Amino acid sequence: MDVNKIISCLIVDDEAIARDVIANHLAKIKNISVVASCSNAMEAFHYINSTKIDLVFLDINMPEISGISFAKSINKNIKIIFTTAYRDYAVEGFELQAVDYLLKPIAFERLLKAVNTYFEVYLESNKTVSKHMDSNLFMFVRSERAMIKIDFSEIIHIESLSDYLKIHLADKIVVTRETISAIEAKLPSEAFLRIHRSFIIALGYITSFTNEQVTIEDKSIPISRSYKKDVLNTLERYF
Repeated sequence: MDVNKIISCLIVDDEAIARDVIANHLAKIKNISVVASCSNAMEAFHYINSTKIDLVFLDINMPEISGISFAKSINKNIKIIFTTAYRDYAVEGFELQAVDYLLKPIAFERLLKAVNTYFEVYLESNKTVSKHMDSNLFMFVRSERAMIKIDFSEIIHIESLSDYLKIHLADKIVVTRETISAIEAKLPSEAFLRIHRSFIIALGYITSFTNEQVTIEDKSIPISRSYKKDVLNTLERYF
């Protein structure tokens, strides 16, 4: 983990005592910043939409909008640690790819374990954005009657041209008849980003970006209007 990275957190629970317990625990942990403590999902939405949030400590059993419904509606790059007095929701919580599921009353040691899981699993996974991804991560694509092995770490960007694709690698271009959506499904989502119906980029090769385009080394690639919101949210979180 980057020792200087501050994790922006949100606490969402309709019980004031529960919010205070979590806040007091988090105050003891380095690199954690509690942006706000919210009593309901609507209040939390305000912070989600106006502030960069990395991690949410989220109660499940809340009035009006449940924690499960809230988790389903926010950006998937915002990670969730569920907090609840009930075991019944554990399966559904993990189906939402929650970092952890904490049963109340929450001891400091248990919360610390959950936070360490976030540090170790989710922040470490962001390192795969680097150009030096593990070389055993690869896919095969059909090109000129042969199945070609392509290391994910070598992909700079992918371009869709009518009925074929160009996969731009560090040292060559591979042409395939696969659709861009089929290729997208094969790629690790933490390292690649679709920014246009015709372009997928490797996050580790980005040299700069604006609201309108991304520069990959010396090539400028447009961000389409339909992808813009999700693309910019993702780029702001990575960079």
